[in-house]
Amino acid sequence: METASLRFAVLGPVRVWRGAEELLLGSPQQRVVLAALLLRRGRLVTTAELVHAVWGEEPPSAAVPVLRTYVSRLRKVLEPVRASDESRVIISAADGYLARVSEDAVDLGVFEQRVARATKSRAAGELSAASQLLHAALHEWSETPLAGLTGPLAESERSRLNETRLSTLEVRIDVDVQLGRHEKVIPELRALSDQHPLRERLCQLLMIALYRSGRQAEALACYRVTRSTLVAELGIEPGAPLRKLHHDILTADASLEYSPPSPRLPAPASAPVPAPPTPSLRPAQLPADLPAFTGRHSELEEVRALLPAGDERAESMTTSVVSGMAGVGKTTLAVHLAHEIADRFPDGQLFINLRGFEATGSIMTPEEAIRIFLDALGIPPQRIPAQPEAQALLYRTLLARRRVLVLLDNARDADHVRPLLPGSPGCLVIVTSRNRLTSLIAGEGAQPLTLQQLTPADAHDFLRLRLGPKRLSAQPLAVDEIITRCGRLPLALAIVAARAVTNPDFPLSAIADELRDGQDSLDAFASGDLSTDVRAIFSWSYDALPGPAARLFRLLGLHTGPDISAPAAAALAGLPLRETRTVLRELSHAHLLVERSPGRYTVHDLLRVYSRERLSIEETEKEREQAVDRLLAWYLHTADAAYPLLAPHRRRILLEPAPPDCLPLQFAAHDQALQWCEVERANLVAAVHQAAASGRAGTAWRLAAASWAFFYLRSHLHDWLDTSRTALAAARGAGDRRGEAQSLADVAGALTHLRRFDESIDHYRRAMVLCRELGDVDGKAHAVSNLGNVYLNSGRFDKAVEYCRRGLMMVRHRGYAWGEAIALANLGDAYQQLGRFAEADECLEQSLTVLRSVGNRWVEGVVLDILGTVDHQLHRYDAAVEHYEQALEAHRDVAHQWGEGHTLHHLGDIQLAMGNVDEARTSWLRALAIWKNFDHPDAESMRNRLRRLNEPPHDAAPDGP
Repeated sequence: METASLRFAVLGPVRVWRGAEELLLGSPQQRVVLAALLLRRGRLVTTAELVHAVWGEEPPSAAVPVLRTYVSRLRKVLEPVRASDESRVIISAADGYLARVSEDAVDLGVFEQRVARATKSRAAGELSAASQLLHAALHEWSETPLAGLTGPLAESERSRLNETRLSTLEVRIDVDVQLGRHEKVIPELRALSDQHPLRERLCQLLMIALYRSGRQAEALACYRVTRSTLVAELGIEPGAPLRKLHHDILTADASLEYSPPSPRLPAPASAPVPAPPTPSLRPAQLPADLPAFTGRHSELEEVRALLPAGDERAESMTTSVVSGMAGVGKTTLAVHLAHEIADRFPDGQLFINLRGFEATGSIMTPEEAIRIFLDALGIPPQRIPAQPEAQALLYRTLLARRRVLVLLDNARDADHVRPLLPGSPGCLVIVTSRNRLTSLIAGEGAQPLTLQQLTPADAHDFLRLRLGPKRLSAQPLAVDEIITRCGRLPLALAIVAARAVTNPDFPLSAIADELRDGQDSLDAFASGDLSTDVRAIFSWSYDALPGPAARLFRLLGLHTGPDISAPAAAALAGLPLRETRTVLRELSHAHLLVERSPGRYTVHDLLRVYSRERLSIEETEKEREQAVDRLLAWYLHTADAAYPLLAPHRRRILLEPAPPDCLPLQFAAHDQALQWCEVERANLVAAVHQAAASGRAGTAWRLAAASWAFFYLRSHLHDWLDTSRTALAAARGAGDRRGEAQSLADVAGALTHLRRFDESIDHYRRAMVLCRELGDVDGKAHAVSNLGNVYLNSGRFDKAVEYCRRGLMMVRHRGYAWGEAIALANLGDAYQQLGRFAEADECLEQSLTVLRSVGNRWVEGVVLDILGTVDHQLHRYDAAVEHYEQALEAHRDVAHQWGEGHTLHHLGDIQLAMGNVDEARTSWLRALAIWKNFDHPDAESMRNRLRRLNEPPHDAAPDGP
């Protein structure tokens, strides 16, 4: 099947045609997968990215298999008959897929090609051709892009594509106005201005069109309306270009009058074609390279790969955008690379600091930069045109057919850069910015390179080159701490290295001590020079943020976990989730946050310190306390929403209502709840500690109590013990006796599974006494029953029977089905350990009946496992295997991996007893894999068991010679 006959549409509903026949693409989720591949055609889309595109932050447990099904169905639709692997439209590659589709086959590709050609025509002064191409490009749009699709990819791409269309529309109208069609575009501009009242460029074009149509009063009225809207909704005045246009209209400036573009006529045959001014200089403006540059090998190679092989001339102008947080080394890398490849650009190197982020706040305009470049290219002042647009055209003309390297350092945004881009092939432009310049990547095809902090090895080399290997080898632990305290940030490392160099008698351990003592401040990274002071440099990024983004950045200093999700950030800020996502994107684009995985964000350690500094200055204590209340309430209430799905029918802790601006998550299924807990595991632990440390004892012990079931199911025993002990100390410190009783039981449960039985018994006895004093009958019954379980696990079976019977009587009296089932299960296990198999069978079957009546698959798996053990003891091997297999099915239904490991252990025992050595080995290897994953204490004994299984019998005859 030829792929060339397929046509794809994304600028409207996602559709596909083979010739004149439209193909049926299936469900909306399936169309999302196709859309994701088409939007990144020819490039890899990872499985994780596709899963997030379809399901967002809460994918189902079977997301990957379902995704593969979608891809398989799409392949069948697109290629019902595959001639060979080479003809596939959807290619499997690495950990994902890519769409092998030509640009001409996708309406978006056609649109982008026409816009690119129009940009070149416009730059060359061919306005009529540019207008035709832009009209044709916009004709590709049928309606809302990706119409009918939902999910994070559809929402973000729809927003991006709509912005692209609107920007292109503005350019097309601008060209039409330059061609004298001002009266014709007025109705269209009025409609667009009404739809987008905050877009100043639309107002600007409408004012020019009205003025040139003799409607000066209407043009001024248009300005007043836009200014009022900006002031009322955003609290800002119009930008400088719009204010200048308003002034020019008031003064009837002659530059506003329409003058037809000069026709481009061929020169007479006898007359030579006039050449543009020839530069008299070969500029070499690069700053000095850093002698101690180290690392960044993969990043350098990524930019080198953009250049053609050898001395070949590039077919298009190449732009690389190097972005990253302040102090990460963007300029250093760009200058180093530029020096390395300078000889490939024989016509020179241009460099300019655009001052996008500076202490003075004095941003260099593109017009000023162009005039500096024209001067560097040797153009006499009298030959430089007066109009900025003409200067830009002259700049591009001078660079046409030449090979020049242009380094644009410290750009504020994409509009800061666009006028400085050459219009012809052969040049390389390297842009550095603290912002991502996403629209430059989308609109002009720039290639992004995001710098992260140095690797530990590169950070070590960084210090070695500055301090010498001898000094580093003398105190390796101090060196490691310095690297950690500096967050592997090149600027911070450079400041600390400079202090060490200027004080050669200081031991590095003393400098490490200084950094440790000042870990809550950036004072240790103050250099006395604003250009290298970490706090000052961070402030330039911070000061450029809009108000909501600056506030969220400050509040993130209150979050103590390793990363944060968008819903948690929304609770922290007290904002709607949609608005929070927008703010998080702004912070991510400014490299004040890193989106490590879709929807999850981290803050560099030093930026976190800076955010806390700003927080203490700009937020009142009340605002800080309210933000922490919202955040911890969000974790508590979301964990509580997961609890009944992980531990159905278990008693829940009563909670106070969540604050008004805190919207906890809700879960529809067990897998969703378990996955959320796993992803948020470190944050749950951190939240318990934060609650305890900040005097919120009630939140601390309730959150620990809501998390135990997850810790148990996934065998995170040390987290269970840590959070429970922290909660216990907090409850005792606050005199909260109910919280103390609950936490005593939680600590005891963790100690039991860590096989610290005497400590566990002590804690359960204390909980039992405290519950009796509080009149908490259910809590006392819980403690008594669990004492039976501890005695059972510690081998004191008579005691286990005693306490299990007492616990059984108490929970039956309370009508507590979960407790009754567990007590019966423990009692049955104790009986089988004592060899009282008939009584064991009776208790276990009763427990199974209760569990199935309430749908408790968790404990059902445990009981089935014990029944298998009874069968094994009675040599009922087939029945034992059947019970173990049923137990495994129940464990897997609730993702009880600890239970699955133990049942695999027991299944291997019965398989070995039946003489099936290979099957036993397989079962034990599967058990070992589970236990290794959770660092389970039984892992080592299982390794020994497997080792013995593989050893030859002791009486085996030796091998012959």
